Amino acid sequence: MANTYETRGIRRFFYELGGFFKNSLSNFFSLEFLTVLIPLLLLWEFLPRWGILPKSLIPSLSTVAAKFWDMLLRRQLVLHIAYSLGRFFAAFGIAVILAVPIGLLMGWNLKIRAYVLPLWQLLSPIPPPAWVPMTIIFFGIGSKMHIFLMFLGIFYPVLFNTYQGIKDTDPRYLASARVFGASEFTLLRKVYFWHAFGSIIMSLKTGIAMGLVMLIIGESYGGRMGIGFLLGQAKDYFVVPEMMVCMAILGWIGWFLIEVLKYVELKLAVWKVAKNY
Repeated sequence: MANTYETRGIRRFFYELGGFFKNSLSNFFSLEFLTVLIPLLLLWEFLPRWGILPKSLIPSLSTVAAKFWDMLLRRQLVLHIAYSLGRFFAAFGIAVILAVPIGLLMGWNLKIRAYVLPLWQLLSPIPPPAWVPMTIIFFGIGSKMHIFLMFLGIFYPVLFNTYQGIKDTDPRYLASARVFGASEFTLLRKVYFWHAFGSIIMSLKTGIAMGLVMLIIGESYGGRMGIGFLLGQAKDYFVVPEMMVCMAILGWIGWFLIEVLKYVELKLAVWKVAKNY
């Protein structure tokens, strides 16, 4: 019996994995996109080689690929990525664990909103990069500083989108649930949260982008590991291929995480399955 359940679990895992890659990669292998992508890649390769674009500013695709391989073998690129991802996921997890419940309570209860909302409205307009000097003073230069800066970049988009999604819950849904005797706790779990689910997912996507921005800012200020450190070092020494490798890695990380969120939404928001995703 245990083997049967284990086999089913493995099959389910690979089924979901296949569904994720099919959903996320389908656009990249469409004829329409390939007719755009392939010419762009060819132009990127040959325009610098033909001297139409300066090689010192825009290296060819093969040069960037060679630099990526060199960084992989000689610059501990995988370890740098691991350090950055560890900090990012720590900040992302803390931000989501705090922002979603606070936003939910603010949207649900007027008294809580009156006490808490003005505070966040005062703090949120401060650009996250403006916190860098104070963050260095309080946390020093290191992982704590990087995590806090990323936390700030992620926290406010998630908080306010969750709050707005809860606040805009259709009163008819609430009235219908109350007719059947739903408690406020049940309303929070079954009505408010799922009504705001799309807004929460969208806020997480925004949070990923802001978190990666703050990752670059934070890691460029201190530390010896991370993609932001490599990018800052490449900028200081004007190693353009290395800059492009770091940019490509950051873009891939952002794309992958957003695709994961899109797949989660597709699986959980069943009312969207029939829509053109």
